[in-house]
Amino acid sequence: MGTLTAADEAQLKAQLQDAVVCCTDRCLSHSAKWAAELLNSLPSTSVDDGSDTDADSPMSDARAPHTPADAVSKNPAELRLEAQESHRYLLAKSYFDCREFDRCAAVFLPTTLPPGAIHPSSSPAATPKQAGKGKPKAGTPAKAKSATGTVQGLSQRSLFLALYAKYIAGEKRMNEDSEMILGPQDGGVTLNKELPGISVVLEEWFRNLPTSGRQPQGWLEYLYGIVLAKGKNEPLAMDYFIRSVHQYSYNWGAWQELSNLLGTIEELNQIVSRLPQNIMTFIFHVTASQELYQSTEQIHASLSQILTIFPTSAFLKTQRALLLYHTKDFEDAEQVFSDLLVTDPHRVDHLDNYSNILYVMEKRAKLAFLAQLATSIDKFRPETCCVIGNYYSSKSEHEKAVMYFRRALTLDRTFLSAWTLMGHEFVEMKNTHAAIESYRRAVDVNRKDYRAWYGLGQTYEVLEMHSYALFYHQRAAALRPYDPKLWMAVGQCFGRIGKVPNGIRAYKRALVAGSYYDAGVGSSFGSGEVSGLGGGILDPEVLYQIALLYERVNDMPECAAYMELVLAQEEGPEFEDAGGEAEPAAGVGVTATTSKARLWLARWEFMRGMYQRAMELANELCQDGVEVEDAKALVRDIRARIEREKGDGRA
Repeated sequence: MGTLTAADEAQLKAQLQDAVVCCTDRCLSHSAKWAAELLNSLPSTSVDDGSDTDADSPMSDARAPHTPADAVSKNPAELRLEAQESHRYLLAKSYFDCREFDRCAAVFLPTTLPPGAIHPSSSPAATPKQAGKGKPKAGTPAKAKSATGTVQGLSQRSLFLALYAKYIAGEKRMNEDSEMILGPQDGGVTLNKELPGISVVLEEWFRNLPTSGRQPQGWLEYLYGIVLAKGKNEPLAMDYFIRSVHQYSYNWGAWQELSNLLGTIEELNQIVSRLPQNIMTFIFHVTASQELYQSTEQIHASLSQILTIFPTSAFLKTQRALLLYHTKDFEDAEQVFSDLLVTDPHRVDHLDNYSNILYVMEKRAKLAFLAQLATSIDKFRPETCCVIGNYYSSKSEHEKAVMYFRRALTLDRTFLSAWTLMGHEFVEMKNTHAAIESYRRAVDVNRKDYRAWYGLGQTYEVLEMHSYALFYHQRAAALRPYDPKLWMAVGQCFGRIGKVPNGIRAYKRALVAGSYYDAGVGSSFGSGEVSGLGGGILDPEVLYQIALLYERVNDMPECAAYMELVLAQEEGPEFEDAGGEAEPAAGVGVTATTSKARLWLARWEFMRGMYQRAMELANELCQDGVEVEDAKALVRDIRARIEREKGDGRA
């Protein structure tokens, strides 16, 4: 994607401006905000005279003939219906803005539509006496037919607003019925009772579409995709979201819903060819790849290309920070978030991710400042509650942290960070059952969250249910194949259930994955442990675990070879400098792991009769100050064996 020409830039501005208006008309506030921020991040032109004309002209004359929005704007049937409904539409939208969702829907939807569904059996008019006689069987289809006919006479804008208001009202009641977070009614027990009715209306509308002479606009397809996704009919939901973005590409909400249905990078690659070829698909591909933890050079290059078009976009800069965060480049990610905070100090979006980074980097002062800032902006945002929860967690006040994560989920039960972070806190509090439930809710919200899968694995390890733990660790490793900590967890579980060869393969995979991370980065939970080491250094702990597994299958030569490799990491590999001379790289030095390997090797050499080598290793242990007592005992055994053999030789 190269630099835009003046005509392309004018067209893009017009389309984004149209998106803000269309999304606002349909009360899609987040999509409208996204489009407005992207529009505002385009560089302003130096010539202002005639700017209104320039901005308007691509929407009418200069726009490409195949642009869906252009076709819709010239559809006389829709324009006539919208003009007829203008007063009712304004009334319904004002009700929606006042959060009177049922009242908004009632402006357009016929009264014969029951609150939960359109099924005739649930109609209040059907009394038990009538139902017993069986007479309504002939009459109620007529009611349903008349209701559907009334809906068919609405413009798509009004129908979308009414059905969307029904959907939001159902979600609101569902959350109210769920009561407290992690309570008995929470988590799949209560459902949105408006979904069946909305589904029936939309199915009928799409069934009549070919004969109605109407042109689809993409908004009803978007809403139907949401309903299908809520009903776990994901393949059909994906089809409708793709239809929606073809008919109207600048509804960011449709792209987000489509991204939520993708579980692997393979699924993303499969649908790319089915998407429209425009800048929205380009942005979607980068965002979806980031959510799938694909932080490759190609993704960074694509993001840089988009940033040349929208140089000040906070959304795109956040994507850059998240890409760096996923590769554990915390310093650069923190710098990007810090710059964003300076540029727009009132922006709360993704501050929970920024607080995660500060938590991992142990920058408690900055985390405290961020919590204060977020509270002063809006204390009733889920992001704010997560920032405060992270601050209390950094102070080891886990009960207070859980309280704020619960508050975040009370505000938004689909807020992923809060579920995962609350699971971490329950693990710290040794409340394993609550931790498992929190992690399960996290993967219900987003199955791409490897932290929740890994947390489930860790929690089941605490419960010593290693087969369960293995399954969850494997799910986490599949999402993050280049994270050595995840493969180490898989190898550990294989070892504990007796599948030693599989464990060895998993640990070797961890060695390969470790080469993708630089030295000093934290683990998936920010423990600060070194997983993969740069400069050609291998992780001594992984090597040691491989050696122990070889020992379990009595492959002593391989075990000894890996123990020697552990010792080799103290000094590091040699490399040639510019003059061609060999110089050692900085190794890990003496650690508890290398000392355990040295003790094992000393005993191994002693058993083989290699007393000189065993003595050298034991003496090194005494100097290292680790395993000293065992080393001294081994030295005494070696000396006694040497003296005994000398005595036997004299005899």
